[in-house]
Amino acid sequence: MNRPVLYLFGSAAPPVRQFVEVARGARTAGFDVCVGLTPTAARWLDDEVPLLEELTGHPVRSQYKQPAEPDVWPPADVIVFAPVTFNSINAWALGLTHHFVVGVVAEGIGKGIPTVAMPCVNAAYVKHPQFERSVATLRGAGVSVVYGPGGFQPNEPGEARPEGYPWQLAMAEAARVVRVTP
Repeated sequence: MNRPVLYLFGSAAPPVRQFVEVARGARTAGFDVCVGLTPTAARWLDDEVPLLEELTGHPVRSQYKQPAEPDVWPPADVIVFAPVTFNSINAWALGLTHHFVVGVVAEGIGKGIPTVAMPCVNAAYVKHPQFERSVATLRGAGVSVVYGPGGFQPNEPGEARPEGYPWQLAMAEAARVVRVTP
C-alpha cells in the first residue's frame, strides 16, 4: 500500500527546530514525508538537513527548482505548513510567492490539495490588522488554519514556548484529511 504524501513545511519560528521529531512521527503515522523550509528556517536547520533527508528519503527543499529540472518529490496528498510565521502567513494570503514553500501552498489552493496551517506568532503580531485578514482569507480559500480556540494560542512577546507548540493538532488534522492509518 502506498503511503499518503505529506509535504511538511516550516518557516523560521522556534518550533521548526523540532522538525526531525515531527517528520519521524509523521513517518510512524503512515506518511511519506517531504520537507520544505523557508530560506531562514533552512539556515536554522542546516545541521539537521542530512538527517531529515535520510529519514524521509527525499531532498529537503528551500528554493525553487530550475525550469528544466525534474520535480524530485511525489505529488502531495496533504500539506502541513507549521510553524507559519507572521511574514509567511501574510505573504501566502496576499499571493506573494517569493519563497518556495509559500509558492507551493499558494498553488496548492488552486490545485485543491488539502492544506493545514498552524501559525506561530506572538500576541503583538496578532493585533496587526493584516493577520486576521490573512487567516480569514486562507480559511475562505479552504485552508484548515489551526488557530484560535482549539488551536494555536499566541503567547506574549518574548515568552517563546517551542516545547508547547501543539504539533499534535496540525498532524491530527492532516491525518483526518487523508484518513491515514499507521
